[in-house]
Amino acid sequence: MSKMHPFLHHHNYPLPLPIAHRGYSANYPENTMAAFSAAVGLGYKCLETDVHATLDGKLVAFHDPDLKRVASVEGRIDTLTWNELLKVKVQGKEPIPLFEEVLLNWPEVRFIIDPKEDSAVKPLYDILVANNVWDRVCVGSFSNKRLTWFRQEAGTKLCTSMGPREVFRLRASSWGIPLGGFGANCVQVPLRDKGVRILDRRFINKAHSHDFPVQAWTINDEETMGWLLDIGIDAIMTDEAEKMKKFFQKRGIWRD
Repeated sequence: MSKMHPFLHHHNYPLPLPIAHRGYSANYPENTMAAFSAAVGLGYKCLETDVHATLDGKLVAFHDPDLKRVASVEGRIDTLTWNELLKVKVQGKEPIPLFEEVLLNWPEVRFIIDPKEDSAVKPLYDILVANNVWDRVCVGSFSNKRLTWFRQEAGTKLCTSMGPREVFRLRASSWGIPLGGFGANCVQVPLRDKGVRILDRRFINKAHSHDFPVQAWTINDEETMGWLLDIGIDAIMTDEAEKMKKFFQKRGIWRD
């Protein structure tokens, strides 16, 4: 890849980018305005979130397909209308926000967005088009099909991360087994997937040889943060926004 997408030229570039995973989700109800606001208040310039579409096509910032884990009530997001969701509180405290509200509330902040279901894909694309925020967003997904759709519709305007097939090909390539090319702009991966080690120096070096920045998720302890920084990671997502800020400051790589 010859040209880095503008999304990846973040405020901390070329230093590693700190990313608040679902906002400051360790201390606030995840994917709520309170969690996002707390992370932005700490100085985070990049937030990760997930989106689902309601029965009437509204796009909300929410991770699970249903409400049980975080709201202790029954019901799937895609079977409820927006007006019905307005009555639900995450952890009994915070309302579920519309994604567009989150996006527009902090115009200086970048967002990594995971459309969790096929029904969220077109509403998300329509919001990106309507608000012309291509330089502020990156779409990632566990669905190769969803990523392919976004790339076909948006072209080079949109930053996307690797889907599972591409990550597998990159991991194999790092072992000397080339299996094909890539359509992504960056790599977003955990330490391991299904028992297979993904992140190590060899994987990062191979990604960098293709000009792909590598972003790790979800890292909440300082020891792992330090190891990843030492082997050349480009970004770290965390639930522990305050802890990671202090660790980055200690390393001299935090920029307000």
